[in-house]
Amino acid sequence: MGEFKVHRVRFFEYLPSAIRALAFNKDSERMAVARTDGAVEIFNFSDNYFQEKVIPGKDSRAAETLCWLHHRLFAAGLNGEITEYDLENLKPRSSVETFGGPVWTIGCNRQGTMLAAGCENGTVKIFEVQEEKIQLQRSLERQKGRILSLSWHPSGAQLAAGTMDMIRIFDVQTGCATHRLLVDRGVGTCRNREVVVWSVLFLSDRTVISGDSAGKVQIWDGATGTLIRTHLVTKWDVLALAVSQDESSVIAGTSEGTVVQFQFLPSTMGQQEKEWVRTRTFKNHSHDVRALIHTDTAVVSGGMDTQLVVRPLLDKVEKNTQESSMRKILFPHKPLVDCAHRAGLLLFQFTDHLELWRLGESEGQGKPGESLPVKKKPEKLIHLKKKGDDHICSSALSSCGGWLVFSTICSVRLYRVQLSNNTVSLTKVSKLPRILCWAHQLCFSADSSRLFAAGARSSVHVFSLSQSECKHIHTLRPKSGSRQPLHLLCVSQDGHWLAAANTDCEVTVYDLKTMKLHCTVPVYSSCPTAMAFHPVYNNLLMTHADQQLSEFSVQQRSYTEWSRALHRRGLHPLWLKRDTPVTHITFNPTNPAHILLHDTYMFCIIDQTLPLPDEKSVLFNQMMLRSLPESERMRHSHAFKICKNFQNILCFDLLEDQSLVVVERPLLDIMSQLPAPVRQKKFAT
Repeated sequence: MGEFKVHRVRFFEYLPSAIRALAFNKDSERMAVARTDGAVEIFNFSDNYFQEKVIPGKDSRAAETLCWLHHRLFAAGLNGEITEYDLENLKPRSSVETFGGPVWTIGCNRQGTMLAAGCENGTVKIFEVQEEKIQLQRSLERQKGRILSLSWHPSGAQLAAGTMDMIRIFDVQTGCATHRLLVDRGVGTCRNREVVVWSVLFLSDRTVISGDSAGKVQIWDGATGTLIRTHLVTKWDVLALAVSQDESSVIAGTSEGTVVQFQFLPSTMGQQEKEWVRTRTFKNHSHDVRALIHTDTAVVSGGMDTQLVVRPLLDKVEKNTQESSMRKILFPHKPLVDCAHRAGLLLFQFTDHLELWRLGESEGQGKPGESLPVKKKPEKLIHLKKKGDDHICSSALSSCGGWLVFSTICSVRLYRVQLSNNTVSLTKVSKLPRILCWAHQLCFSADSSRLFAAGARSSVHVFSLSQSECKHIHTLRPKSGSRQPLHLLCVSQDGHWLAAANTDCEVTVYDLKTMKLHCTVPVYSSCPTAMAFHPVYNNLLMTHADQQLSEFSVQQRSYTEWSRALHRRGLHPLWLKRDTPVTHITFNPTNPAHILLHDTYMFCIIDQTLPLPDEKSVLFNQMMLRSLPESERMRHSHAFKICKNFQNILCFDLLEDQSLVVVERPLLDIMSQLPAPVRQKKFAT
């Protein structure tokens, strides 16, 4: 595996935003996640929960609620608008004013023809869904308090809306309330406080289920407007409810961080009549659970602790399989750190600014695992703030450290960085080509002479860089004409080849000498998560969301023999069971047979000269090999050398001086910056 001097970096103070809303599209198996900073993330649940797309946030726009309508995604928030997102260009497509003040909740009917919005002024606005837009059709009868939750009846004829102290059931055709369900305030001093109905469900048998700020989950008969049963779940708030597709199970999320499941079962054995029975309690969060989704096989939850938790229901999945394991999605599936290999610089991307750091220096030599004395501490060189409300969506740092670029959805900023002794100067390139107005992905060539920017419809814009100007050379377009955005770009070391991958799982290779499409990699069913060119042979190595690896020969336009052997043998089961994707690949120039890659919990060096492990091999065998004599090691060695000595890896890269950079963000550091939870479990309580 070799010995490396490691720069262990923990000064990237990245703090994920809390999860505010979730929406699941069962047809496409896509989950939309809205965060409090305004960003919306799209996860593909059918592709190992890979984060396919991120729509950057905006200071003046934060989604309180989300809703899928077929393949279209809508959001609304306290700005009083309903926004439809452009999932191809990753930005808002259009916005419609509700004229009812801040919007707290939206939902569409099962037929996909109407969208309802609950507003601050006590009205429910009904919008007609048209091909290119939504149009206000009517307002339902106005109530005294704000509408905080709503749910359509599956027939589309009725709608239940939760307000302060009550639930109203509306006839959508007439716009009038047909029933008023009064919610009990509780006992003691709680009776003096209004009860907030945070969430409501309207089932096909006209049962209404509500969750409120008094900690109750209540079951109502929507036909008669009477209370059937009350379940006291917590002393705090019940913030979210979700129901399974067959309406046999309901889950409730609380401000204590628990998720409680109710099932529609006979109360006693042999009894025909069913009722809602509390069956399970899950504790996977430290803070409020603000959003829930109930899929056929799992409970998906998110909240103030920033984690997206997928908790399988063991009675719905096969035990001891990958599907039966719980997973927590902590960090983005795209790099937020860029490394200047030759200059020893790191670029950290935040939503509202960039930070440029110079790595520290150590002195002397040490034994493996020892900490070396620091001769020079890491130094923060630049703190660069963005302008305007739009958040930063992509950034890049050239290998020499001389160029820095970042983009929002409406502008691109390019800077010349000059370092001399103890001084740092940053010069903005004032005149950029008009076509360089935004970019999903940005990268520089190895010699820092070119800039590549991902544009619309999977296109790539190529720019030449001189001392103080940027010129557009060419725009590369895929043969397929895909409309999906690019999420990966990489350039070969010699500047001859460029590879671009989009969320349709297409990988296209371009010849930068002729500025033409060279070939397309055979489409694999799982989305690429990272890719890089071999520094000598220019083979393209790719990792996928399902944890598969492949190596493609650009010259031969086919997979390499090593890649074919890997696919014939198959990867080790423990490798395939990993639940975070590989987000970065690099190579060791002094030993080109070594591939270096990492995910959140480990980094791995793959030696292409060694045999591949089989199912019976010990995958994590580094400690075992150390205990063996030299003559025995080769017999037990295999290609995969895995290290798990680091926590929550955000970046792992190799510098020109053969030292490693590992950027960590321990979960405890994030938790220490979150607001205090409403209740902390103490021993023996």
